[in-house]
Amino acid sequence: MKDSNLRSFIKGVSWRIIGTIDTFILSYFIIGSVKVATLTAFTEVATKIILYFLHERIWNVIPWGRQKNKPAHLRSLAKGISWRFFGSIDTIFISFIYSGNPLGSIKLGTSELLTKVALFYIHERVWALINWGRIFEKELIEVNISSQKNSL
Repeated sequence: MKDSNLRSFIKGVSWRIIGTIDTFILSYFIIGSVKVATLTAFTEVATKIILYFLHERIWNVIPWGRQKNKPAHLRSLAKGISWRFFGSIDTIFISFIYSGNPLGSIKLGTSELLTKVALFYIHERVWALINWGRIFEKELIEVNISSQKNSL
């Protein structure tokens, strides 16, 4: 089982909506500025959709934790932790650019470790229930056979 590029993209968009709301709320409470919270949250829309898509494509080639019809819970957790590492670095960097507050930016990035891993895990489990955009082993074999016939 693999995920199509379009599935990865749509997952990225749905996750970014959740992530943007979380970043805005945390940024407002930690930095204390609606302007900085808004700039940080909306800049991340662009940076994180790209980063998330790349993260999904990397995980797409890692077979560990893939079961026959859906990913294992441990795989979802590992993806959440690995994503959070890159996501927190991005958040800290963007927040610092807009706020000039290194300590507040680090607090924001570390606060997201808790909220975002939990939210990401839930997001992954919901998407595990959705088969749209999934390419199952039988389909992969049929596509490979068709490709070989067409190249002859």
